[in-house]
Amino acid sequence: MTTRTLAVVTAGLGQPSSTRLLADRLVEATTRELVARGVTASVEVVELRDVAHDVTDAMLTGFAPEALAGVVDSVTSADGVVAVTPLFSASYSGLFKSFFDVLDPSALVGTPVLLGATGGTARHSLALEHAVRPLFSYLRAVVTPTAVFAASEDWGASDATGAGLPDRVQRAAVEFADLVAGHETRRDDPFADVVPFEEQLRRLSGSDA
Repeated sequence: MTTRTLAVVTAGLGQPSSTRLLADRLVEATTRELVARGVTASVEVVELRDVAHDVTDAMLTGFAPEALAGVVDSVTSADGVVAVTPLFSASYSGLFKSFFDVLDPSALVGTPVLLGATGGTARHSLALEHAVRPLFSYLRAVVTPTAVFAASEDWGASDATGAGLPDRVQRAAVEFADLVAGHETRRDDPFADVVPFEEQLRRLSGSDA
């Protein structure tokens, strides 16, 4: 079977958090859909709360500390990204936005992304479309048509009408799996053409003449 890597970015501040719970449901549904397409998923979860101080340092200095650099590499090299944020004041969390600000603007070009968000009431749901989706459009990622919002009342609610959280998760997972199954991320190594320091010295000294 073909293997695809999924990076799961969750910006929940609590532990446990409904944001992580939604991310887990999205990944589980996506994994099932990928298997149905002959694809296995290698999943890495990034809890942004664990690297919050490093994100701040990177914003201030322009350089990612070692732990954050590893996280950035995992996300930017993934074949698909699940990005889930809590919503505050009708927008994404500051930690969520700061992490994606740290990335190179071209790091997610062409990468399939599945968006999710959590909030206290359904009144916040439109923030996915007017705040979160435009962020990833700017990054030129390929975002699934369905983004999933989960309000407090969605947890444990009946899905008898077909319009509940499980139905939305499943619909988004189908769309995301279709994108990921047909995509493989290939990033150019920015240092591939760098001339080694010893070679530069040799050329400057004229010893290759």
